[in-house]
Amino acid sequence: MERHRVVYSGRVQGVGFRATASGVARGYEVTGWVRNEDDGTVVMEVQGETGEVDRYLAELRERMAGYVRGEDVVVVGVVVGVEGFGAVSYSHLRAPETKGQRGFGGGGG
Repeated sequence: MERHRVVYSGRVQGVGFRATASGVARGYEVTGWVRNEDDGTVVMEVQGETGEVDRYLAELRERMAGYVRGEDVVVVGVVVGVEGFGAVSYSHLRAPETKGQRGFGGGGG
């Protein structure tokens, strides 16, 4: 099990990035969240088994290739008890990280 924090830059807000990330997550056994930042980037945390996270990120990368100019990935600590994959609006809103809380948009895990 691993968790990645990914910061995407480029033209990543106002193009359906969060909706696409949530939709793609439905096809994978991953949990996490995605949100817009005030600086124009999108930040996401995604968690699951190593191969599953890698496959999810690869599909998202392929779908959003025309918009993403930079992708910074850092491995962070696994969060226990998180279910689903959620999209939140902006960085001043708290991401769905509390134990047992379900995110929006499905996803397994």
